[in-house]
Amino acid sequence: MDPIIEEGYARLLETIEDLQEKKEGTAGELRERIGALVARMAVDTAPAVGTIGLEILRRAKREASGELYDQEYYRNKMIVLGKAEPLPFRPDDPTKPVDTQVCVLDEEGKFYEMMYTTTDIRVDSYAGPITPEEAIDIYGCDLALMLYRALYEYADKEEELMAALARALEYIAS
Repeated sequence: MDPIIEEGYARLLETIEDLQEKKEGTAGELRERIGALVARMAVDTAPAVGTIGLEILRRAKREASGELYDQEYYRNKMIVLGKAEPLPFRPDDPTKPVDTQVCVLDEEGKFYEMMYTTTDIRVDSYAGPITPEEAIDIYGCDLALMLYRALYEYADKEEELMAALARALEYIAS
């Protein structure tokens, strides 16, 4: 084989190896900083959660038909940011299996891990506070995307509302 081709090929392999090392370092640095980014995004999103958030079920009783009654809800509204494979049991009561496990952000900008247990007669939940870093570890970097999306959709709805109000005022004035 031609020495120039061999030398060029060797340099190409070295370049790829250097890029792999840099990529691993940069990815590690990003993983370290993503928690801080998500924490800042949560603080910025929190004021909108009161408007766009949902009342999240704390516990309820179930009729034989599956309908819920005597529902209790958490005090603060929340937005759901991610879902994970459920743990085998809840941290507050090892006798209760986890059926659904989600990450939420409340109106105060705090992350919680919600775990639901459903039986034939009751739906019960556990809300464990978690740090942004723990949320990223469990639910992944998609949390940043979901926070962005929630705020983007809120802004879009506000623009639609403003346009509708302007049309109403225009109609009244004519």
